[in-house]
Amino acid sequence: MLPRFSRRALLGALVAGAALGSVSAPVFAQSNWPTKPIKFIVPFPAGGGTDAFARPLSKVLTSQLGQSIVIDNRGGGGGTIGAEAAAKSAPDGYTFLVGAVHHTIAVSLYPKLGYDLQKDLMPVTLLSSVPNVIVVNPSRVPVKNYAEFLKFVKDRPGKLNFGSAGSGTTHQLIGEMFKGATGTFITHIPYRGAGPAMADLLAGQIDMMFDGLGSSAPHIKTGKLTAIAVTTEKRSFALPDVPTLAELGLKGFDGKTWYAIWAPAGTPREVVNRMQQEVAKALQTKELQDAWKNLGADAGGQSPEEFGRLVSSEVTKWAKVVKDSGAKID
Repeated sequence: MLPRFSRRALLGALVAGAALGSVSAPVFAQSNWPTKPIKFIVPFPAGGGTDAFARPLSKVLTSQLGQSIVIDNRGGGGGTIGAEAAAKSAPDGYTFLVGAVHHTIAVSLYPKLGYDLQKDLMPVTLLSSVPNVIVVNPSRVPVKNYAEFLKFVKDRPGKLNFGSAGSGTTHQLIGEMFKGATGTFITHIPYRGAGPAMADLLAGQIDMMFDGLGSSAPHIKTGKLTAIAVTTEKRSFALPDVPTLAELGLKGFDGKTWYAIWAPAGTPREVVNRMQQEVAKALQTKELQDAWKNLGADAGGQSPEEFGRLVSSEVTKWAKVVKDSGAKID
């Protein structure tokens, strides 16, 4: 029989060993991440601005990580349906939300969200930032420049409409800002994503959009859409000949769309940091640099902390826009 002291020492060693094993097992598992396919929830239908960035990114990340990145499009509710699904997913490092600035608007526009953006989702990194652009279907709005456009709109109060990716998106809020700044009235038509809205704009079912340049650029280049003005304070390198609303007289007008990645709260920090690093690496590849350039986008890649600060500032910014514009969910 072992002496009393030895039994205690042995028991302590066994307890310590068990505790160490319970801690080291998940750490070991995380260090091997990923060991299975990863799901990217895109809270808008295929064909929209978010999708335009998520799909090429997923292709490069699949190559880097050695595991498939599966795109899960869940449109509706201005992106809130997909965001809620992501927020309620298991925080195991295999589900991420590829969303947009729209989520920071929803915080103040939707009275009852099924999730808390800043508590239920962890910021990972920014993917891209793009200007919004006023685009019209030339068969419905036959104008060539901003002066003609503004006159056309003012001569038809309430008779024109603009589509958006949904209530509470930058497409709607920038439209509301424009209406307030110019004293015009254009009817808002929300869709379940920028893709369906763009399809109707190209088909001549609606008149215009205040759209992210990412999904509009290809159609502007082919002449299917006419670009009237960009909504950022500086001109876009992708459309250097298109003026800004600020230089056209709407001083201080600045509205852009950004896209980013979040993880469900509780996702291991090691996994979040690894994903951020892999995204930053992917954004340096020629494949994505060319893709982002074609979409008129500036690349992201910031740390989770830096992106988190952007989210907080945007929640405050858009809350003021919602209040000042009186925007409502349609």
